[in-house]
Amino acid sequence: MNKVVVISGHPDLAASNTNRVILDEISQAVSEVEIRRLDECYPDFNIDVEAEQQALLSADVIVLQFPFYWYSVPALLKKWLDDVLSYNFAYGASGDKLKGKACILSFTVGGPESSYDPLGYNHFKIEQMIRPLQQTVYLTGMQFIEPVYTHGMVYIPGVYNELSDVQSKAKAHAARLCERIHNVIHDPAIQIERFVGEWFSRFDVLPADCAEFTRSLSQDITLDMMGDQYQGHEGFRDWYTTARRTFKPGCEHLVEQIEVREKSKESYRVELRIRLIAETYSDSPLGGQAVNLLVNEVWQVNLVGNLVQITDYQVMAVEQAK
Repeated sequence: MNKVVVISGHPDLAASNTNRVILDEISQAVSEVEIRRLDECYPDFNIDVEAEQQALLSADVIVLQFPFYWYSVPALLKKWLDDVLSYNFAYGASGDKLKGKACILSFTVGGPESSYDPLGYNHFKIEQMIRPLQQTVYLTGMQFIEPVYTHGMVYIPGVYNELSDVQSKAKAHAARLCERIHNVIHDPAIQIERFVGEWFSRFDVLPADCAEFTRSLSQDITLDMMGDQYQGHEGFRDWYTTARRTFKPGCEHLVEQIEVREKSKESYRVELRIRLIAETYSDSPLGGQAVNLLVNEVWQVNLVGNLVQITDYQVMAVEQAK
């Protein structure tokens, strides 16, 4: 089961005409969902960082739900972001705790769509205005999923919109968000991309026991590591032993490009461009030199349910890749 955690950043849900409706709809439509209402939990803005981080660790999909205030998030949600996405948790040398999780921005916009245009009074498109949030998601290593937002989501009695109209829009918004969540959980490309992030996150640690890797390899896997051939689990263990004798723990695999192509039902080709940044041991073949290496990788994988299994793994220098 995939768990969804929704962080509600509205500062006063009791007074909300739209965000409250969206949350109510989600709570009924999405299974295995936890909704954390920041205005109820932290009316004094004193965020329980450990509790919030634990909630995020338990999630596969993280939704930030908020009203779009002054081209950004409300102050309470900004405080949450500042406190919870801390160094060595969400970013930094050991800050990989959110890596591979999916993040969806879901927000309500008061102004009409026409105003978010170079010729409108807001001048910029919504996609431009949320780029700082998009970069925040990228820096944490999460997957940035296409946001869900709706315009004209404000009700001022006798001045702007009808309550029934904005609440109807809120229900439609919730339906789109639920569909987006469902697609994230069940879309094969997104599942494989998440697996890739988790795979390299563990490789950066170089644990002594490689069983967590072999569980995701077919028994007869073929590996081509820069021209060196290995076969099956035993071959992988031989290569992994060499890797641990060469690279120090704490290396970094940056996934610069990824493309997932369906070959047949439950079978996919994954093309990756990976940058390896690592320190090496002085008694290794690399003699203690620092490594900054760009490689292309091609994986053949099977996806059965939520389980990814690699059947063929190729690594080649960029100039050798075809």
